[in-house]
Amino acid sequence: MFGRIGRRIIAALAGLGVLALIVWALWPQPVPVDMAVVGRGPLEVTVEDEGMTRIREVYTVSAPIGGKMLRAPREVGDDVVANKTLVASIEPTDPTFLDVRSRRVAQAAVHAAQAAVDLAEAKIKEANSQLAFARNDLSRAEKLALTKTISARALEKAKLDVDSAEAAVASAVATLEVRRRELESAKAHLIQPGEIDAKTRSANDLNDVNDIHVYSPVNGRVLKIVAESEQVVQAGAPLLEIGDPRDLEIVIDFLSRDAVRIRPGQLARIESWGGDKVLSARVKRVEPNAFTKVSALGIEEQRVKVILDFTSPPAEWRELGNGYRVVARVVVWHRDDVLEVPLGALFREGDKWAVFVVENGRAQRRLIKIGERNLHAAQVLDGLKAGERVVLHPSDRVYDGVRVVSRD
Repeated sequence: MFGRIGRRIIAALAGLGVLALIVWALWPQPVPVDMAVVGRGPLEVTVEDEGMTRIREVYTVSAPIGGKMLRAPREVGDDVVANKTLVASIEPTDPTFLDVRSRRVAQAAVHAAQAAVDLAEAKIKEANSQLAFARNDLSRAEKLALTKTISARALEKAKLDVDSAEAAVASAVATLEVRRRELESAKAHLIQPGEIDAKTRSANDLNDVNDIHVYSPVNGRVLKIVAESEQVVQAGAPLLEIGDPRDLEIVIDFLSRDAVRIRPGQLARIESWGGDKVLSARVKRVEPNAFTKVSALGIEEQRVKVILDFTSPPAEWRELGNGYRVVARVVVWHRDDVLEVPLGALFREGDKWAVFVVENGRAQRRLIKIGERNLHAAQVLDGLKAGERVVLHPSDRVYDGVRVVSRD
């Protein structure tokens, strides 16, 4: 009889154990969550974007006159000294080709000029003959005047004739020189391309064919050579660019919604520039006009140029050059002691912000008011106190009043 009772007791206990297991399995279990503690500390808000370095003052050297520029004597990266380093040489250009009609007109002008020279030479001979006759006549008049054979007026008339004849000779000589220059001018119109070096440059009477030498206007380095090979350039054509690589600044194209928070004098950090250190800089200027820029995704964006000056020692960024890519973070807001909550704990509740606060092992939904925020934390203005725990990244299993437990 005792054996039957014992077996019944054991069966009852087994049934109670199975029932307890079923109840335990069906009983709601606490939801494992990640938690964080609300605390006080420094908070910094930055705006970030990509930009590039540029030399503050870049000088474009242009051709002072039109002509044939010789091959550039400098290369990119060469050091130059103001008013001493030759950067370009310009020669006179060759004349243009003559068509048949223009050539015949020029040849006719040469023949006419040659005829004028011949005529001037004949005029000189005639003037010399008149001068010789006048001098002989004056010699006879002077002899007759000694014997009072002719009047004083006749003697003066003979002297006047000699003076007039000498003037006529001088005039004829000057006319001949003019006609010879006209002949040279007419012949110059017949010079063809390629004949300058062989004829004109070797002529002793054309000493005005000189090269124009262009020197660097400032100290620095050659940044870019616009015209490198020998070519014909017009006056004002850019030849090369010169600047000082040690005089760098940073240009960042910020979105206009970020640029409205940037002010001159704000600090900035330069990252992802290729060096080991994070460089420091300061906002120098925010340009007043925006421009449209198409992003890599084809989206039109309004951008604003922000200029930064380095505040780090030059030795730390001497590897940078003109046009190098950098990433800049401008500090637009900073406080050393604020109540902050991790950004992962926030979620929207209508048009307000809310968090799940852990109280007595349960998640309690609470509306809060936040101020500034960055990518990691937000400033709490109302709704939380230091030391309270909040749920990070709450899932759909977390709701108001549910039991939670910290995830290991």
